Amino acid sequence: MRHETRATAGVLYLVATPIGNLGDLVFRAVEVLKAVDVIACEDTRHSRPLLDHYGIGKPLLALHEHNEDAISSRLVDRLLSGETVALISDAGTPLINDPGFPLVRRAREAGIRVSPIPGPCALIAALCASGMPGHRFAYEGFPPRKSQARKALFESLKDEPRTLIFYESSHRVEETLRDAAEIFPHTRRVVIARELTKRYETLVETQIGEAALILAADPEMRLGEFVLLIEGAGDRSTADELTHEQVRVLKLLLTENSLKTAVRLTVDISGARRELAYQAALRLSKEEADQSSV
Repeated sequence: MRHETRATAGVLYLVATPIGNLGDLVFRAVEVLKAVDVIACEDTRHSRPLLDHYGIGKPLLALHEHNEDAISSRLVDRLLSGETVALISDAGTPLINDPGFPLVRRAREAGIRVSPIPGPCALIAALCASGMPGHRFAYEGFPPRKSQARKALFESLKDEPRTLIFYESSHRVEETLRDAAEIFPHTRRVVIARELTKRYETLVETQIGEAALILAADPEMRLGEFVLLIEGAGDRSTADELTHEQVRVLKLLLTENSLKTAVRLTVDISGARRELAYQAALRLSKEEADQSSV
């Protein structure tokens, strides 16, 4: 049972931190981190240099995958007593492939206010700069470590129409791209984003069949932290026909809207080319009329 927010309880702030460039910590985040009673972080040794850079001397408490159940209970007790707590991860937005879910869940169940302080997020930064469709995407986190499990995951996503986004480490990125090339069509577009916001920031667009070869040919490309973006199945917003997903959206909209409105909404929702959506709408409307006259 979820309780109403308690007026006497403290606030749990989820504070996004830089993914590379220290200058990306937002003003509000600095203010919050200076004001809270305690900061929970993955690794105190990693977070302290960032906090020192901004003159933030608050106590740190380690919260990571091995202790988060116990530490979450302690922090909820402190929050209920009126203290304020900030949760940060080593880099980026808390809970995105980082610890913190049990703490947020327990805080909300206890009626404690949870307040997000938005900021850097590697998957969003990569998506925005990739040139891939961003109106619908599927974030899959880190692929499995073992090749067989990776291939099974890719097989399950092969027909996914949305842009696929993965994180990957430098130790496995080349192998992961080789496995992807065995499952996805070789001409499927992929963007390799590495070291975002850092000195050697790189975004390379290529085809799945060529991606691993690019890394193999350049040792520098195998260094750093990676975001991999794979084009969705049948994503043909610039081709000569609508995708199955775009046609499905158009059909649904035509049942409740005029042709003109259905076309406009299909373009807005799916990114379809307007002239293709219009022609498809005319064809679908004619087919419906022909069936009705039979």
